[in-house]
Amino acid sequence: MTPNALQRALTLPGDPVLRPLPPQVAVLLEELQAPPRLAAHLRAVHDVAHQLVDWAEQHYPQLDFNRHAVLFGAATHDIGKVLHPEELSWPGSAHEVAGHDLLIARGVTEELARFARSHASWNAPGVSTDDLLVSLADKVWKGKRVTDLEQLLIERLSEASHQRPWEAFVALDDVLDQIAQDAERRLAFQAEHPVAPGIG
Repeated sequence: MTPNALQRALTLPGDPVLRPLPPQVAVLLEELQAPPRLAAHLRAVHDVAHQLVDWAEQHYPQLDFNRHAVLFGAATHDIGKVLHPEELSWPGSAHEVAGHDLLIARGVTEELARFARSHASWNAPGVSTDDLLVSLADKVWKGKRVTDLEQLLIERLSEASHQRPWEAFVALDDVLDQIAQDAERRLAFQAEHPVAPGIG
């Protein structure tokens, strides 16, 4: 049986090779008949989040964050675009609340569902390190650098490690530069997959 477009987006290795989404998320996307391009995008952001948390655990073990939450958040942050597929092609924020509500309706806890609503609100009061990591992954996967967002994370890194801020800046800048080197290939992987679901 020929795999459909969504299955290919969920399972093709990609170049660079992208990690699979958490099984719970992959099943949910299949149940929702998600657009293949959305699945490809979520894989790209999830893979970058994986790189970020691996780096943070190795270089900043004192940093307080929830690895599972960050990875789940990255894997589902745009899931509301199932309900607002036009936002796969054009800017929009309707998917944020819609995604949060969809996850809650599917039994996902608020702790994990919140990223669908908060991933674009990294400068809101009370934002957590988990939120910053998800938001950062959602930027740097395509090579986009956001100074104010990165500065918020640098402050957390410096505080946790007692490094001087410039040292934390250099460390974060280095890893983001490395991740951004594959941005064009991740963008190409996403573009290979259609916006419309179905056989293809």
